[in-house]
Amino acid sequence: MTALQDAPEFTVTEATRRGVAGLVADAEQGDVLVVTRHHKPVAAVVSVRRLAEIDEAAADLRDLALVLARSVSDSGRRTSLDDVMTAFGHTRESLAAVEDDE
Repeated sequence: MTALQDAPEFTVTEATRRGVAGLVADAEQGDVLVVTRHHKPVAAVVSVRRLAEIDEAAADLRDLALVLARSVSDSGRRTSLDDVMTAFGHTRESLAAVEDDE
């Protein structure tokens, strides 16, 4: 389901004549409207519900891209916490001795 593929198009002039109230009413009913200038899409009017769906889909795609990138590049090698602490010149005891900033 693409948001803009079959959306009705209005020129900026047509959208102005229709008015904000008319465009918003259509969006509230679930329609996606595309506003064009010189035959090129420049804006879209969508409901807040649809915008939230688009935002959620974008977040899901970002997560999927991260998972796929990690699965392709993961060598299976893991580093223990103790090895990381040693690399930074610490031990569990030295970190335990650090006072909390309160």
